[in-house]
Amino acid sequence: MGDTYENQPPEKLQGKYQAMVVCCILGIGSLVAWNSMLTIADYYYQVFPDYHPSRVLTLVYQPFALGTIVILTYHESKMNTRKRNLIGYTLFTISTFLLIVLDLATKGRGGVGPYIGLCAVVASFGLADATVQGGMIGDLSLMCPELVQSFMVGLAVAGALTSALRLTTKAAFEKSNDGLRKGAMIFLAISTFIELLCVLLYAYVFPKLPIVKYYRRKAASEGSKTVSADLAAAGIQNPSDLVTSENLSFLTFLLFKKYYSLLNSLKLLDSMQTDDDSKNQRLSNKELLLQNIDYAVNLFLIYVCTLSIFPGFLYENTGKHGLGDWYALVLVAMYNCWDLVGRYTPLLKWLKFENRKLITIAVLSRYLLIPAFYFTAKYGDQGYMIMLISVLGLTNGHLTVCIMTIAPKGYKGPEQNALGNLLVIFLLGGIFAGVALDWLWLIGKKDAF
Repeated sequence: MGDTYENQPPEKLQGKYQAMVVCCILGIGSLVAWNSMLTIADYYYQVFPDYHPSRVLTLVYQPFALGTIVILTYHESKMNTRKRNLIGYTLFTISTFLLIVLDLATKGRGGVGPYIGLCAVVASFGLADATVQGGMIGDLSLMCPELVQSFMVGLAVAGALTSALRLTTKAAFEKSNDGLRKGAMIFLAISTFIELLCVLLYAYVFPKLPIVKYYRRKAASEGSKTVSADLAAAGIQNPSDLVTSENLSFLTFLLFKKYYSLLNSLKLLDSMQTDDDSKNQRLSNKELLLQNIDYAVNLFLIYVCTLSIFPGFLYENTGKHGLGDWYALVLVAMYNCWDLVGRYTPLLKWLKFENRKLITIAVLSRYLLIPAFYFTAKYGDQGYMIMLISVLGLTNGHLTVCIMTIAPKGYKGPEQNALGNLLVIFLLGGIFAGVALDWLWLIGKKDAF
């Protein structure tokens, strides 16, 4: 069966570029709600000036995301991936809409009660993020690398899009009453629409694309149990539906398997041995992790470094400059734009890191940015800070895509799905550790707590 599929390269399948566009939109949907929260942080600093919104909300978000992804990854092989992703995008839609309801109900006033309500909604974002990111990356890992990259690009597009909209709304409403609030409400309304669009795309469009059906049938032939509901949604429910020119061999394989089971039950093949069972056996999560521990640790270290600087340091530790209250927004926008660029640079083969040692060296080298940010904030001007944040975003996107597209190669479908979920655990773990370490910037700062 493996040779059959290898002789039918994905490039010849219809729907590849449509799938890449849909994956990009789904990537946007998995992060646009949270990025909107980060981008309108200046509004929440106005409403809750004493509660460190960018730091506290991120710290609330991450434990729920990390705890959820650990539980879901443990049960990954038995989960219905279709239901998992639909629940995640639906939860994103409802939670984003609830932020609008909360603000309208409190009329934009601060206080402990509204802040607790805000934290509760942010916690639901964490649940949704773990549900969607682990499910989508695991699902796409058993397909071609271009789809994984498109999804990862979508994550960065969400940041760049929200930053561009934030700068536009700030300029449009700067001189009007409640300008920040109006801009924030527009943001949340757009985010709600995008999340709803993702629910519809994943439910009705994505599973019916030819390239997606192709890889899911391939995964099913390798023993994956997570794709059955997706195949059913695509209209593939029984062997007769599988009789096409591209998968006749797959049907033959299924018929042979059934025939073998029947003969074996009659004890007519006791003396015969086949490798059918070995084909459907997969490595355990522990074995997968041990084989890819360097990729996992590197992902963890990438996001520890990034989140120890972004976004808390940018909002609270960069001082006063000529850009005034635009300064933090410009820094966030520059990070998001260069993060997006970095997720495309691996398309250039001479820039893509495939050597494991080279990836590790690049990841560790990023930690030189931490003292660079400290001294630039203390002694440098805004030009140097913009340059540093651009480097942070570029390397974050580039290294993330390199690892996510290289790691699943060479494994069977069920193993690729499991490995995708394992890598997301370390990614979210790095974000959580980075957010916690971000508080260290407040040491020695007057009125920090």
